[in-house]
Amino acid sequence: MSEVEQDGADAAQQPLISHLIELRERLLKAVAAVLLVLVCLLPFANKLYGWLALPLVRHLPQGGTMIATEVASPFFTPLKLAFFVALFIAIPVVLYQLWAFVAPGLYRHEKRLAVPILVSSVLLFYLGCAFAYFFVLPAVFTFMTHIAPAGVAVMPDISHYLSFVLGLFFAFGLCFEVPVVLVILVVLGMVSIEQLASSRRYAIVGAFAIAAVLTPPDVLSQVMLAVPMILLYEVGIIGARLLARPQPQPATGADEADKSP
Repeated sequence: MSEVEQDGADAAQQPLISHLIELRERLLKAVAAVLLVLVCLLPFANKLYGWLALPLVRHLPQGGTMIATEVASPFFTPLKLAFFVALFIAIPVVLYQLWAFVAPGLYRHEKRLAVPILVSSVLLFYLGCAFAYFFVLPAVFTFMTHIAPAGVAVMPDISHYLSFVLGLFFAFGLCFEVPVVLVILVVLGMVSIEQLASSRRYAIVGAFAIAAVLTPPDVLSQVMLAVPMILLYEVGIIGARLLARPQPQPATGADEADKSP
């Protein structure tokens, strides 16, 4: 390889190396944010678990209590919860680091569309988790504790309870992202707003099918997931009309000028 070709190869590698270095720095900042919040939460791990268990404890039969079937569960279960709460709280920082990494390569109109989608996705995920905690969990545990056969003591294991609740939070958080998904599909041209509006009946059936898979086998909790999904489907159509308007494409000679940090 000639000296000129070697210089060209080195010059081509420089941008890639700089991007990898920046990506590493962004990832380290995101991990540091999660760890910082986790360290602050560790002294309150047991209290956090007590708050998480309230929807169940309030509906246990008189004299009922939670148990730990594994030796290390009383220690590791609250610690595991503290980690997930730290990740939950630090999500905005993690997403900001991701946004700061990819934003310089986006056009102005792409940034104007990406920012509301990113913010709304975080808020909707939080809203889905809050809805599950304040409305769905009490309804589910009321149903579960009242259908226990006679002579069966309801004493849930603390680690199994945590896994169940985290799975429910994740399911509701994702299902509440329906408006964001619809907007992205319209922006990418995969579907049109008219197609979404004409597919409402299929969306309703799909919402109840998803709710039947993700929630416990009682009708109330399934309805409590399906109905918000149907309403959020309509919100997604409205959001697509507002945000997914055709954006003017930059001229060929002005492509790089339109990319601003």
